[in-house]
Amino acid sequence: MKQSRNDVRNIAIIAHVDHGKTTLVDELLKQSGVFRENQEVAERVMDSNDIERERGITILAKNTAVMYKNTKINIIDTPGHADFGGEVERVLKMVNGVVLVVDAFEGAMPQTKFVLKKALELKLPVIVCINKIDRPEARPDEVVDEVLELFLELDAEDSQLDCPFVFASAKSGIASLDSNTMGTDMIPLFETILDYIPAPEGDPEAGTQVLISTIDYNEYVGRIGVGKVDNGTIKVNQDVVICNHHDPNKQIKVKVSKLYEYDGLNKVEVKEAGIGSIVAISGISDIKIGDTLCSPDAVEPIPFQKISEPTIAMQFMVNDSPLAGREGKYVTSRHLRERLLRELNTDVSLRVEETENTDCFKVSGRGELHLSVLIENMRREGFEFAVSKAEVLYKKDENNKLLEPMELAYIDVPNDFAGAVIEKLGQRKGELRNMGSISSGTYTRLEFSIPSRGLIGYRGEFMTDTKGNGILNTVFDGYDNYKGDIQYRKMGSLIAFEAGEAITYGLFNAQERGTLFIGPGEKVYSGMVVGQTGRSEDIEINVCKKKQLTNTRSSSADEALRLTPPKILSLEQALDFIETDELLEVTPENLRIRKKILDPTLRKRAGFKK
Repeated sequence: MKQSRNDVRNIAIIAHVDHGKTTLVDELLKQSGVFRENQEVAERVMDSNDIERERGITILAKNTAVMYKNTKINIIDTPGHADFGGEVERVLKMVNGVVLVVDAFEGAMPQTKFVLKKALELKLPVIVCINKIDRPEARPDEVVDEVLELFLELDAEDSQLDCPFVFASAKSGIASLDSNTMGTDMIPLFETILDYIPAPEGDPEAGTQVLISTIDYNEYVGRIGVGKVDNGTIKVNQDVVICNHHDPNKQIKVKVSKLYEYDGLNKVEVKEAGIGSIVAISGISDIKIGDTLCSPDAVEPIPFQKISEPTIAMQFMVNDSPLAGREGKYVTSRHLRERLLRELNTDVSLRVEETENTDCFKVSGRGELHLSVLIENMRREGFEFAVSKAEVLYKKDENNKLLEPMELAYIDVPNDFAGAVIEKLGQRKGELRNMGSISSGTYTRLEFSIPSRGLIGYRGEFMTDTKGNGILNTVFDGYDNYKGDIQYRKMGSLIAFEAGEAITYGLFNAQERGTLFIGPGEKVYSGMVVGQTGRSEDIEINVCKKKQLTNTRSSSADEALRLTPPKILSLEQALDFIETDELLEVTPENLRIRKKILDPTLRKRAGFKK
């Protein structure tokens, strides 16, 4: 018989990127007494890995738990970027309700819509938290109307429409139920969670059922499955069967060796856990996301939604440049293969396929950011490899017509730059769906439907066109008919034609041809891209050229040559820049762009064959 467990609440915090989810979790942790009074606490304490801290974004969904009035509130902090939507989709199966955080100035944004849609489909109750109400340009009352319109647009049920609104400033640690009054602490939000989010239900007498929604990985204990106990209890040393809703033949007998629950930021070992508890289970090597752990006498998998398919792919290959193997610790195809397959342990939205070439793997993900975070993690771990330009994944419909992934792009730009953005996206097959003014008429909000390939390499251009003042957000919008060829504005590459070390004299002569990516003293090789030119074709240059010394020429005259500082590309900029005939060489110390075919004669022949 089903029972409620009133001393537990399970919630996920969902929102668009940068609307303050992680900061809100910080305050809930602080005000529930998780930290000692004199304890130093890092800002955004849930963003635990280096890349999350540096970029100020959440990449992996993470669990924590706080106690409030003898009730344990399990909180899951989720990513806001569309590229990590797979993380959000699956953790919603663990919770009984969500807190939707919306910025009091920006209002409902594309990712707000995406995550809210997923929550409403699962019939989860929603608490709307209007955050950043202390911003000077905050407009909480208008944002409430926008959110309610979004609910109606997504066909929310009446009970979901009747949701409570909490007005907060996560940074200041205050919340209130009234938009006109500032609160003093987070108690109104805690109380709303207890009152409005239902307690988890299940049958404590039934057989064990735990749906695994997240996989953690630890070098010492291997895979750790995280999920919610739906029915029965789970105990240490208990025999269970792994089964899967999408794979009826999968039935593996295993033993639970260790069991943990969350307490604040820590995992605490427990002997057993009952219905509604969010648990971490270690010691089971075959466990995967979407698996259900059941009692051997009642094997019944819990349905788990299919994770959205990847839309973009890159080739990851062994680095074969003349400078290969000098900087990386792991350089062989075996290392690369093991590392990519290990990533599949924790990332459900990723696909890794072997190709005809044993040194090359096709890696597919949800977007450029998704794959660039993987590349950045790998180079920090000491891997050296090369990647190709991102390509979108096409599909065919039943009539054999070519379909391509589409995105909805929401763009906020100062009015002066709106024309330039509309023109550029028009060239990239974007269709303007909506246009309106925001922020007291000084900004324009544009809404485009655009093919995913039209956005590849556009972000850098967008920042230049808007002088850094534009905001571009995208969200996947299904597949549609192929929109035709896109003419990108192609800037040619400056290619080094001999190996050696870049010399000031050679660079001085080369910089007249375009923008350089390297400075003096850097090692180069034939076929390496050392800069970009405004012309459409590639230009070969000699950056290793030395001045001939004679009686009348002295080497000290070299010091008078003035070099423009080189343009140092970040990983994202380099991935945006490379063309289909180029590769990005990634090492722990350097990012180098090169031609796929290094030999100039062979490269020209290949060009003619095209």
